[in-house]
Amino acid sequence: MPHLIRRKSQLATDTFEAEVEAPFVAKAWRPGQFIILMVDDQAGERIPLTVVDADRKAGTIRLIWQRVGKTTAQLADLEPGQSIAGIVGPLGSPTHIEYWGKVVCVAGGVGAAPLLPITSAIRQAGNQVIMILGARSKDRLILVDRLEAIADRLMVYTDDGSYGGKGMVTIPLEQVCREQRPDHVFVIGPAIMMKACCQITRRYEVPTTVSLNTIMVDGTGMCGGCRVEVAGKAKFVCVDGPEFDGHQVDFDLMIRRLEAYRDQERQAFEQYKAHKCRIGLS
Repeated sequence: MPHLIRRKSQLATDTFEAEVEAPFVAKAWRPGQFIILMVDDQAGERIPLTVVDADRKAGTIRLIWQRVGKTTAQLADLEPGQSIAGIVGPLGSPTHIEYWGKVVCVAGGVGAAPLLPITSAIRQAGNQVIMILGARSKDRLILVDRLEAIADRLMVYTDDGSYGGKGMVTIPLEQVCREQRPDHVFVIGPAIMMKACCQITRRYEVPTTVSLNTIMVDGTGMCGGCRVEVAGKAKFVCVDGPEFDGHQVDFDLMIRRLEAYRDQERQAFEQYKAHKCRIGLS
């Protein structure tokens, strides 16, 4: 069943947001869960995407994605009034929310998207929330205003210092852990960034939850593409996650598996861009 795009906007360089009709997903979705979509039902790749919000009454979900490969580029080229071929979800386990006390939420790049509804739920549970938001540069920051409206305190860092503090999100995270020692930390972003954050929170013995962004195909655990190792045991991100104890994740193995797919993704993206140039669309 095709899913109509009602609204679409560009949030930052290569980052987009869209409101899409998906009534069954909207009815069942909870923070922490995601969907898998196909842009094209003829030769389309299946990709997992974050659901940022759902309107049960309107039957719509809000998606945020970054244009990094062929399929995300195809999705970015769609306009309101056009449709996505297929959406499956909600998938994965919802985020476990409770009252911890002081919670730090750390987002790297487009990781701010899945953390937005999670941070809101954590705040609604009565927790004090410190939000740390990072990106490579000002033009790649997203959701600053929305996260600032939720969190008790927002700390923004960019790698080049073009907005907020200069440096990685590990700088303010270590500062907060050293000076205030939070009761729980949530981290979502690139694998190497999550690994670095977990190394800090492990030193301060702060429980840490991460949301993993592995390769996925079917979303049911059958393909094995999302396999990771947690506490020495094989887990599948699509059915056992996407959230895990960050101190138990073998990030080195996860990073190696991600790298194995990266060259193929870049090649497909370049072919798609070349095709658009040939037919005069860019």
